[in-house]
Amino acid sequence: MKKSIIDIKVLLIIPCYNEELRLKTELFIQFKKNNPNIHFLFVDDGSHDTTPDILKDLCTKMQHSNFLRLDNNIGKAEAIRTCILGLKNDTKNYDFIGYFDADLSTPLEEVNDFLRVIEKNPTTLFVMGSRISRLGSNIIRKKRRHYLGRVFATVVSITIKEKIYDSQCGAKLIKSLYIQKLFEDKFTSKWLFDVELIIRWNIYNPNTNKSIYEHPLKKWSEVSGSKLKIKDFLSAPFELLSIWIKYRKHLRTI
Repeated sequence: MKKSIIDIKVLLIIPCYNEELRLKTELFIQFKKNNPNIHFLFVDDGSHDTTPDILKDLCTKMQHSNFLRLDNNIGKAEAIRTCILGLKNDTKNYDFIGYFDADLSTPLEEVNDFLRVIEKNPTTLFVMGSRISRLGSNIIRKKRRHYLGRVFATVVSITIKEKIYDSQCGAKLIKSLYIQKLFEDKFTSKWLFDVELIIRWNIYNPNTNKSIYEHPLKKWSEVSGSKLKIKDFLSAPFELLSIWIKYRKHLRTI
């Protein structure tokens, strides 16, 4: 039986690192009041500021919200992976599990658009946010990052043989049935784990590889204080090469 969006139970993981000046707690609280079917798991990735205290206080104000603190900074990929592996059998309590960036560059309201995609097409098992600037959208991004992103996306598409417009958007939702397997092993790259995630999806679920959907976001805005620097863009080709080396045998058959 097809579920409506209010019946689809979701867990959103929010990785945080030194977010005391960027974490908009009031937006989380307001969103949660209107969306009781969406639960939150915040993970502090070894912050050195007051982020852990802010998260602890935030979780006391929202139902079905939890907070995990990591002693050391291990990066976004491993922070999310630690949360998912820690859920173990609890993943069955949710229909979908995903992650959004803590700065809410992708507004929380986009989650409901993701769910509408799933509601209309129940065969969709993996929804990815995509920052496509188009008429009617409000995508605010620095030109330099946009053009670097377009070049990188083209290289990714060629490398992994998938028509991907925006692998690096920090908003994704995945059917919970598949989540543990996808995150079982450590990722090769600290920043490009999203690319590796797509490759793993196609390897582990060869009969469902057409169930990934890139959803054009209505709104996305770049928030100052991003942890991603130009040097990360410069190292991206080498990290992508490492991913290709690891999975090249599979890429020939995907």
